[in-house]
Amino acid sequence: MLTIARSRAFARSVALVGLLAALGCKRAPPPGRNEPAADAGPSGVSAPAADAAANAPPTRPPSDANVILITVDCLRADMPWAGYPRPIAPRLTALAEKSVQYARAYALSSYTSMSLGGLLGGRLPGELSRDGYFFGAYAESNTFFPERLREAGVRTMAAHAHGYFKDAGFRQGFDAYEIVPGLKWNNTTDENVTSPALESIAERLLGDPRNASSRFFAWFHFLDPHDQYQAHEGIGPYGKSLRDRYDAEVTFTDRSIGKLLDFIANAPWAARTAIIVTADHGEAFGEHHQYMHGFELWENLVRVPLLVVMPGAPPAKIDRAVSAIDLAPTILDTLGVAPEASFEGRSLVGEIYGAAPQAPARDVVVDLPATSDNQRRRALIHDRHKVIAFGEPQYLQVFDLEADPGEEHPIVRGPAYDDLTRRLRELDKSVKDKPPTSCKEGCLGGAYNLPKDAGAAAKADGSP
Repeated sequence: MLTIARSRAFARSVALVGLLAALGCKRAPPPGRNEPAADAGPSGVSAPAADAAANAPPTRPPSDANVILITVDCLRADMPWAGYPRPIAPRLTALAEKSVQYARAYALSSYTSMSLGGLLGGRLPGELSRDGYFFGAYAESNTFFPERLREAGVRTMAAHAHGYFKDAGFRQGFDAYEIVPGLKWNNTTDENVTSPALESIAERLLGDPRNASSRFFAWFHFLDPHDQYQAHEGIGPYGKSLRDRYDAEVTFTDRSIGKLLDFIANAPWAARTAIIVTADHGEAFGEHHQYMHGFELWENLVRVPLLVVMPGAPPAKIDRAVSAIDLAPTILDTLGVAPEASFEGRSLVGEIYGAAPQAPARDVVVDLPATSDNQRRRALIHDRHKVIAFGEPQYLQVFDLEADPGEEHPIVRGPAYDDLTRRLRELDKSVKDKPPTSCKEGCLGGAYNLPKDAGAAAKADGSP
């Protein structure tokens, strides 16, 4: 089901309205509706008709468009613009009011390595060549969408705020690729505070004079909402709970993103630049007895915000389920680059500009291949229902997300169960899963495996 609530008030200056309005600048009033009729000109077309044609809303991005992708680590879907009562992200909330909001957006997985690998590769992460470790490295044989952009003459830039991004394989196709310097590595949490430094690097990259006369794509991944949920002077405290501390980290990150949005608004290329804001995954605060993220595919882990500002596109809210697998084709389409045949998603550009979807709604798939630290999971979302496959062999649970948004009461029989399990089995037949190149049998899911002598040792010391 597709529900779209669109604002039809447009500026006469189409090129400026989309981005500048989204960043807080004023837009011109809509064309007057009570202007007197004018005589037809020499062409036989009346002046009002000609004005209407000239001021018709755009249906495509401008031919010289740029794209800036901002991803925020651990940013849950329940943000203030989606009904969360605490105003923890005022700058992103202001952006959301001017954006096309996808209210049911899904990440491709439940932790960074799998989610962002799939986003870049336009495929389920299990279909990409990767080594199989939890902090996985992707092979150069994968096709990532920035490679196609660079081949088409689009300048590509990225900056990130975690040491994992250095050797993840994500730099394929980037002309400029930087990591915040001086980071402390900890494979269990994030001890660094990086948003101000990352924002500064982003300004420097975007401020390159070459960007004023050419098209570009830029991607910046903000990390600070990631645990340890550190305190920041002048913010909160909202309370002592983990969610309270997380909320303060979101506010801290929101300030740096707001500063970057201000920089973008004042750039000479602002009017022709699209902005996409999303997350790599959500975060758990006790749901299903879990904290942080990864390992499972519950809604709080894989539902994410998705805000899209396109030059000239009006604000809207789209309530159907969509996937981050659509972002690679959407970015290629926005920049006028031919689609990549291996990508599995569809461009969202048409519906962002108000067109009805040209193809039937698809099921959304979320994929968590087995790694050294986790067992396999896969989920499929069809309309209001979701099926999750746990492990190998698969154990299936089906949920009605409208009646049971917390996924606490599985459906065990009936038409919905039969339909969802059938869809998942058909999906599994079509997915071209690739085995890991390094971590294989005996390594995959190794964190769950006890050594062969562990049982005897436990009995010897009296353990149950």
